[in-house]
Amino acid sequence: MNILTIDVEEWFHLLDNDSTRSETQWRNYEVRIYQNMERIFRILEDTNTKATFFIIGWVAKNYPDVVREIAAKYQIGSHTMNHQLVWQQSVAEFKEDVSSSIKLLEDISGQKVEAFRAPGFSIRESEVWAFEILHELGITIDCSIFPAHHAHGGMATYSAKGPSIICKGGIEIKEFPITYKTIYGKHIIFSGGGYFRFFPYGLIKKWTNESDGYLLSYIHPRDLDYCQPKIPDLSLLRRFKSYYGLQNAEKKMRKWLTDFRFIDLMTAEEMIEWNKVEKLLID
Repeated sequence: MNILTIDVEEWFHLLDNDSTRSETQWRNYEVRIYQNMERIFRILEDTNTKATFFIIGWVAKNYPDVVREIAAKYQIGSHTMNHQLVWQQSVAEFKEDVSSSIKLLEDISGQKVEAFRAPGFSIRESEVWAFEILHELGITIDCSIFPAHHAHGGMATYSAKGPSIICKGGIEIKEFPITYKTIYGKHIIFSGGGYFRFFPYGLIKKWTNESDGYLLSYIHPRDLDYCQPKIPDLSLLRRFKSYYGLQNAEKKMRKWLTDFRFIDLMTAEEMIEWNKVEKLLID
């Protein structure tokens, strides 16, 4: 199964960067969420593709009509309220951040929110307490595990390569980890974000075919926005990561969704025999 997820963020929601750090700075930037979401909607409709949308509460608060449009056709999940890294928050701050986003999304959409993704895949081995909070808030599906090094987090020690169940403190959460390709012993991510923009389509197609029946992809609206402004204070490396491959990203995305069938998490969850998947006890 190939699963498509979309992190609904504005083009300036770049993590761990002073000029894009919080709502105070976000007010200063151009609004591009409408045109970027319209692009996403067109691509999904043209390719007859379903997806799950992880939405930042800040986007929902400022543009509730966007959330209503998404929820009318697609599954929605929480991407926290204020798009902050988990490891930069206390337990209480994280709980409030996720709880407020869930309530807002449910109030606007009328959907029950049961899926979650952490910003920047920032649940590391030292933040596994987050799963107990998510369970307490009614989250049953998580997509936060990035089983490789990541600039903002990652959990390279996570051993399950496909759908699995996280067991922590007596609770269980269904986990859909990001897909990777193993090359010379290293986990190489290719199915989302800057990684998707970086690799040529031929490799992405090859690795998708070799993904052993499970692929979880993720995309941000800004990943397909070639005309977005440039954040001026980014380092050369961050500029490369943020803007490389934008020109051909939409064409590549359309090709991928045409060559392969993608489904949403809701459909994938129903297809999986959960009593047969790997269970991972984490402390």
